[in-house]
Amino acid sequence: GMVLQEPAGAPSLSAAAGGVGDAAAEVQLSRLRWAVLLLFSSYSLCNAFQWIQYGSINNVFVRFYDVSPFAIDWLSMSYMLIYIPLLFPVAWLLDKRGLRLIALAGSALNAMGAWVKLGSLKPHLFPVTVLGQVICGLAQVFILGMPSRIASVWFGSQEVSTACSIAVFGNQLGIAAGFLVPPLLIPNVEDVEKLAYHISIMFFMTAGVASALFILVIIVFKEKPPHPPSRAQALIQSRPTVEYSYTQSILRLLRNANFLLLMLTYGLNVGCFYALSTLLNRMVIHHYPGEEVNAGRIGLTIILSGMVGALISGIWLDKTKTYKQTTLVVYIMSLVGMIVYTFTLNLGHIWVVFVTAGLLGFFMTGYLPLGFEFAAELTYPESEGTSSGLLNVSAQIFGIAFTISQGQIMDRFGTKAGNLLLCSVLFLGTVMTAFIKADLRRQKANLENEQT
Repeated sequence: GMVLQEPAGAPSLSAAAGGVGDAAAEVQLSRLRWAVLLLFSSYSLCNAFQWIQYGSINNVFVRFYDVSPFAIDWLSMSYMLIYIPLLFPVAWLLDKRGLRLIALAGSALNAMGAWVKLGSLKPHLFPVTVLGQVICGLAQVFILGMPSRIASVWFGSQEVSTACSIAVFGNQLGIAAGFLVPPLLIPNVEDVEKLAYHISIMFFMTAGVASALFILVIIVFKEKPPHPPSRAQALIQSRPTVEYSYTQSILRLLRNANFLLLMLTYGLNVGCFYALSTLLNRMVIHHYPGEEVNAGRIGLTIILSGMVGALISGIWLDKTKTYKQTTLVVYIMSLVGMIVYTFTLNLGHIWVVFVTAGLLGFFMTGYLPLGFEFAAELTYPESEGTSSGLLNVSAQIFGIAFTISQGQIMDRFGTKAGNLLLCSVLFLGTVMTAFIKADLRRQKANLENEQT
């Protein structure tokens, strides 16, 4: 009784599905889809919070653990580094074993890493906090590639882009919390014992939330709805399993010129976002000493405005299906936002930084679900987990390169020179995006099957 009929379309897909029976082709929406989406977004939020919780108060953790700022930067970059070699095994697992196993693994590792960090509340225990962060980085591998897969498996064709945006939302909201909460919970005090106490509060809260979410995943998270939610998904589910080869799928993706261009441009854009997020505290403190809390709030502003941008672009895509045009416009505006931010950071008015960072975030963070959904269109009927994973690998590689490069440039030549590096990268990405052809294969499949 947990189903709603999807509007419009033929009652049977058997002709298009190559003779598969009507039962396999019955298209219905499950009410449970929203619970699954909300739960995924929540543990993705918790994992993203743990990614940036050190970087948002970089200077505080530098003093507590008596390590270099670069060592704290590596706590963020460890997420990126771990993802690169583990994408393919995890994407293979997602295809072979499905959503539920991946959700269980991701939420379990996220909780485990949070508990390990509680063993690092002394200045000499930095290696323990590194171990906890590495475990959380492992969890991220099981999380980042899922938004478009959850959207396709659980949601109808008229809401799939919106659902993907909401799934990406969780991750972004976690980064927002990671910018806002640590500066509020952990004041920059001299007493190391007091500092350890404040850090312990944050770690205990995170571990409690992560554990509760893991339990909810065990209870609530299902593999897939009773019936396919769209005609495109019905076609995939009706395909004989022997037809599918994971290796062949990756090779087909790597021969898809439009997808390769998107993979590069997505990596350039999101790599810039990763570098900006990791180094934001250092940038703001350099120009506005003692403003740790406001540095966190600026990070929060970037993410919240980006979440609005992501939601608007998701709804816009569902209404118009203009994937190429929307992606290009958002990319151009990300470049404009980065240029404005670069040349206003040192004006001495922190409210100006809030405004320019918000403008930058609206487009740069709003781009994230656009990339996932455009990739799903360009690569249908390949697995969304594989295409999303390749996008994320590109983003992680560029993220590490840009974070290290920008950090070194900032140390030697100042923040403006470091930000100009990101401006040039976004310009290159904009030019490359213009050459992507809008080969919307998933839309064609839905239209053809409605006509059938």
